[in-house]
Amino acid sequence: MNIAIDVKQMGHQDHVLVGGEIDAYTAPKLREILFPLSEKKGVHIVVDLGNVSYMDSTGLGVFVGVYKNVRSNDGTLLLVGLSDRLKRLFTITGLADIMNIESRAEGGTL
Repeated sequence: MNIAIDVKQMGHQDHVLVGGEIDAYTAPKLREILFPLSEKKGVHIVVDLGNVSYMDSTGLGVFVGVYKNVRSNDGTLLLVGLSDRLKRLFTITGLADIMNIESRAEGGTL
């Protein structure tokens, strides 16, 4: 199981490019990178999931935690580049109704 994570500061936003699989083995690495970003006051995080081939409930848990942190710190979280499969995962769980998500067709990858 592999994951690649690249963080770039672009203006007042943190852009996080994620590739590979997000599962029980790789989610801790993603959490280790996203949680410190999400704890900054007024943070704006854009996570590009365009190169993510698979995500399980462990990955969803990471994004729920990041979303809560960002909200409590008056920030924003935007997920972009979701494949149809990932978009469906967020929709089925109801997370698409509360999180700001753009699919590939809407937002494309960064």
